[in-house]
Amino acid sequence: MMVRSTCGSCARVERQIRPICEKYGATLTTVDVDSDQEKVMEYGDRVPVILIDGDEFACWEVDNEDLVEALSRPQGVR
Repeated sequence: MMVRSTCGSCARVERQIRPICEKYGATLTTVDVDSDQEKVMEYGDRVPVILIDGDEFACWEVDNEDLVEALSRPQGVR
C-alpha cells in the first residue's frame, strides 16, 4: 500500500483493508512514497494506492468485495 504520512485517507483505507488482508492471509505492507523520489514521481498525490502482487489494484478508494475477490484468486491469477 503506497501512502503518505500526512494522508488521512491512507490511514482510513489501511484500517478498512487490514482485517480483510489478515483474513485472507495477505501481507499488508505500507510504503511512504515520500521516502523515495522515484515513488513521489510515480504516485504523486495518488495515494493511497493498493498493489496486489506488484500490480495496481485500487487508488483512493477500495471496494471490500472486489478486494476479497482479488485475494481469493490463486497467486499469479490476481
